[in-house]
Amino acid sequence: MHLNHNVTEFILLGLTQDPVRKKIVFVTFLFFYLGTLLGNFLIITTIKTSQTLGSPMYFFLFHLSLSDTCFCTSIAPRMIVDALLKRATISFRECMIQVFSFHFFGCLEIFILILMAADRYVAICKPLHYTTIMSRQVCAVLVAIAWVGSCVHSLAQIFLALSLPFCGPNVIDHYLCDLQPLLKLACADTYVINLLLVSNSGAICTLSFVMLMCSYVIILYSLRNHSAEGRRKALSTCISHIIVVILFFGPCIFIYTRPATTFPMDKMIAVFYTLGTPLINPLIYTLRNAEVKNAMRKLWRKKLISDDKR
Repeated sequence: MHLNHNVTEFILLGLTQDPVRKKIVFVTFLFFYLGTLLGNFLIITTIKTSQTLGSPMYFFLFHLSLSDTCFCTSIAPRMIVDALLKRATISFRECMIQVFSFHFFGCLEIFILILMAADRYVAICKPLHYTTIMSRQVCAVLVAIAWVGSCVHSLAQIFLALSLPFCGPNVIDHYLCDLQPLLKLACADTYVINLLLVSNSGAICTLSFVMLMCSYVIILYSLRNHSAEGRRKALSTCISHIIVVILFFGPCIFIYTRPATTFPMDKMIAVFYTLGTPLINPLIYTLRNAEVKNAMRKLWRKKLISDDKR
């Protein structure tokens, strides 16, 4: 492994170099990030404090919101601050930390979405055995496996990044450190590493997406035996899950399952899944879910009552 890197820092070009556009980027993404934090913290607080949201679905939703918050935080604050700087630089170590955290929480989100699909499958296709199959212990173990799996994936990414020799150019034409833009700066043949990257990130994205879509097709097919009310409720939950899956996986598959070529629209597509999805997720899960909305109203009323008593 080449750990004697000549490059100690990278210059991030961000989304644009135009001073006016940089201000627009700053305002837009600050707004996006604050919205993401607010939405996800609301879900986290509501699920933690509500007695009615104790089912496995909300246990997984809690972890999805948590991973969304951390995923966005691994990128957004730095990107927002960089938009104010004339020349944005990131040290080699910080760059590696960003690659690790970005892939860790991104992968965790994928695994949690798979668990949510499995939960819906059991709830709709095996309702009588639901409580025994999806017990508290089982859910806790599944989430623990998701965390460990994400860590393994991220360590593999870091191992690949550290094996790259950097000795010349250090300008990253992106707003974040990721293996794709780093591969272009390596002064060595990156063909094998790119293959490993596609077989790691690309395979995780593609296989997970296919698995999720197949599971939702099975779920929707099995709904035909349910009552009209049960069908409506299950359909509402599944559709919100499917929207999230498509919004997250579409851009990921586009970025990670192709050879080391970069397109001009890569940065905008990356914005979509790094900052767009964590912002949209809470909206989709709350606006389409009556139980979460009711729990939020109760929480709000409690807060207002306690404020009135002061």
